Amino acid sequence: MVKFTQDQVDELNLKIKTTDEALRWVSDNLHPKVAKASSFGAEDAVVIDIMLKINPKFRFFTLDTGRLPQETYDIMDILRKKYNISIEVLFPDTNEVEKMVLEKGMNLFYDSVENRKLCCEIRKVNPMNRMLNTLDGWITGLRRDQTKVREEVAMFQIDHGHGGILKINPIIDWTWDQIQEYIKKNNLPYNSLLDKGYPSIGCEPCTRAIKPSEDLRAGRWWWEQGEHKECGLHIERKNTD
Repeated sequence: MVKFTQDQVDELNLKIKTTDEALRWVSDNLHPKVAKASSFGAEDAVVIDIMLKINPKFRFFTLDTGRLPQETYDIMDILRKKYNISIEVLFPDTNEVEKMVLEKGMNLFYDSVENRKLCCEIRKVNPMNRMLNTLDGWITGLRRDQTKVREEVAMFQIDHGHGGILKINPIIDWTWDQIQEYIKKNNLPYNSLLDKGYPSIGCEPCTRAIKPSEDLRAGRWWWEQGEHKECGLHIERKNTD
């Protein structure tokens, strides 16, 4: 596994400022042990398009939780055919899901934050961990304007929660308007839920459309109170070494 020091990452953040520069560096230095994590929202449409213009052999993976909207499956197949790419689909452990559902029910996530986090852990975090254990770096679609939690995120980070691999956030400085403009300008296929008021897309029972005055991620786990709602994939862990 390739390891980066904080000084090396700081230097990358000083030298590399644009999405294109970041992804070209990733292609030159980490491919093929780097992959884009995709939930097939608007950000993914943009990043996938830019990545494939740089390296047609870039890798992509997604987490099939078993509770995704049909629209997400539809756009996955559309993108596979358009770009002639493979998408590595990760599934949760069957035994873990069966045990959870047997003990807590199909819709346990509505009962408590603890249950919701357990469901996210089993259906998303654990499969993600299995994939990241095989990589030197992973690419996200994070943006600073999505949530307060993400306001301080850098383009390059050491992911201490996943063995110190490199986490690359190539569109971290993009705005929601820029994302939409790129999609329209380049006539990109995108998840049809975006046209139904879903700027952030997750599992079907845990995502709803937002109202015009609401935050872009207000539709995620909308029944929970508070602003810092995450599934656990992007929780930053401090280095304790």
